[in-house]
Amino acid sequence: MNEIKDFPMLEHNIIYFDNAATTLKPASVINKIKEYYEEYSSNAHRGDYNISFKTDDEIDKTRILVKDFINANKKEEIVFTKNTTESINEIVFGFFYNYLKENDEVILSSSEHASNILPWLILSKIKNVKIVFVDSVNEKLLIDDILRKINNNTKVISLAQITNVSSDKRDIKSICEIAHKKGILMVCDAAQSIGHMKVDVQDLDIDFLAFSAHKMLGPTGVGVLYGKYDLLCKMMPLTFGGGMNENYNEKMIKLVNVPFRFESGTQDIASIIGFSEAIKYLNSYGMENIERKEKYLRKYLIQELKKIPYVKIYNENNEGSIVIINIDGVLSGDLGLYLNSKNICVRSGKHCAKMGDNKDDTVRISLYFYNTYEEIDYLIEVLKDRKGIEKFIK
Repeated sequence: MNEIKDFPMLEHNIIYFDNAATTLKPASVINKIKEYYEEYSSNAHRGDYNISFKTDDEIDKTRILVKDFINANKKEEIVFTKNTTESINEIVFGFFYNYLKENDEVILSSSEHASNILPWLILSKIKNVKIVFVDSVNEKLLIDDILRKINNNTKVISLAQITNVSSDKRDIKSICEIAHKKGILMVCDAAQSIGHMKVDVQDLDIDFLAFSAHKMLGPTGVGVLYGKYDLLCKMMPLTFGGGMNENYNEKMIKLVNVPFRFESGTQDIASIIGFSEAIKYLNSYGMENIERKEKYLRKYLIQELKKIPYVKIYNENNEGSIVIINIDGVLSGDLGLYLNSKNICVRSGKHCAKMGDNKDDTVRISLYFYNTYEEIDYLIEVLKDRKGIEKFIK
């Protein structure tokens, strides 16, 4: 594979280090979307004609690819949503709204993305359930504290597999084992892990999983909600309308089967179909190869950053592909704009995680397998120009 030729955005003289926000798209994904619009543009599950049948088949192929990619038991366990946020909201309000009772407890970590905290906080107000935050040290989750926080009222643990700021990689399999021994359900936010490592839902024994296509080479506008089939059958849709009902009248509504009852209305058909090519690309490259390459890139980045005395690294010892930094005396937003002036794309701020251990605004450098050592060298060269940075922010 030739990453530069495979990813058209890399031809635009930028260095893209904002992969935790969204990844670049290979030409195969872009071409697949174009193919849909040019060759069989039609609605799904509604037309009695060939190009509509073709659309149905392409969506089904994507569902099967996702099922195989995460090793789900059956394709009916794959629900297409808009994004990770919608998937988690569906899980919280479609399933746990009816599952949890007053005084039940939900375990979260303060390092979670807003999408895995705010829905639970809203639910806690509605249902009078208690949110319990597990402790961490330097943004690293302490499994021992999960054990301490579990009691007879604990009904669900909801955690990111890898956090979006400090890149804390959690041992989800061990946490699932702990939870299930106590009859506790496990929800996993895989937005930051799904494109970077092998995620096997049967091996991990996760009850619910949420992720987005756009963080794993796919288009925006598509998310995935995985749930064990028996749990999905107990979950209520949050939206009602076309495509999710079998029949209705003024006295009753009969829903269609899982997963279609959760996919009302016309979805982002082109993006769902394009998503198939993203999964094929990742399968071809190999998730083990991606994880290995990112590990070496991150190690090299940390090594070179440590040579700059005024750069503060916040998460040196974490395992994911994200490195968060600051420069003494420089606001993170100013540093981000300075790097932008050098065609380097990073993110600055709190990164949608406002309750974590680190209260500082930071610059987030997030790597992916198409990044290179040469790009890191250029970043380091730019960061070493302290006079240039100070001149820019004045």
